[in-house]
Amino acid sequence: MVDLHCHILPNVDDGARSLDESLAMAEDAINDGITHVVATPHASSTYPFDYVKASRACALLREKLNGRLILATGCDFHLSPENLAAVRNDSAPFCINQNKYLLLEFNEYCIPLSMDQILEDLQRAGLCPVVTHPERNAFLHRQPERLERWVHRGCFAQITASSLNGIFGSNSREDAWNWIARGLVHFISSDAHNTAHRPLKLKFAYDAVAERFGEEKARALLVENPRAAFEGRPLPNVPNVTRPDKRPQHKHFLLF
Repeated sequence: MVDLHCHILPNVDDGARSLDESLAMAEDAINDGITHVVATPHASSTYPFDYVKASRACALLREKLNGRLILATGCDFHLSPENLAAVRNDSAPFCINQNKYLLLEFNEYCIPLSMDQILEDLQRAGLCPVVTHPERNAFLHRQPERLERWVHRGCFAQITASSLNGIFGSNSREDAWNWIARGLVHFISSDAHNTAHRPLKLKFAYDAVAERFGEEKARALLVENPRAAFEGRPLPNVPNVTRPDKRPQHKHFLLF
């Protein structure tokens, strides 16, 4: 399996607190059957993203693991004016394995109407926006048609594995399963932060998806699509999504 979203790097955000904890998270991943991991520290006002620091920490982990786990970097990109200006100038440091897939984290309670235009501008710049854990977003729970519209327009969605078993509440669990069924989900990732409460494990999610939707769907969401994103290739499994009927009215502005 391939994990596109986790906070395994030590002392860069609210994830691993030490190199030992990072290595313990890596051992969890290896034992769980995960072969590739993208370290995605936050890129936010609270945790400014430092690509050089992230790259050095990732290289140290690679050295310690001696090839037992394939590691790359990206980030958990918060949509702020400063970040958008930075990604416009040079997008590679922020993207998964420095290719074109960009993990986007939204505010949980407020998403501006201009978000449609922001996503379109990112796509025009050649990037592939990936909405992270939409099932944990209270706003998208109330207005799922916005996620439907973004996916219909070519954006992707990544849910958190532990949402499937209710760790983040019943609404997140219900939305995660419903959106998988409707073809709105393209990746399942761990969003791991530690070894105790948010571990770097995916096998339980693979098994749950396979039981409900079949082995092909599980492989699509946890192996084939994330491997393609890791390598910067088009996704092999993109379900057709019915075009939403309603579109919000908003002012257009260009960022790129």
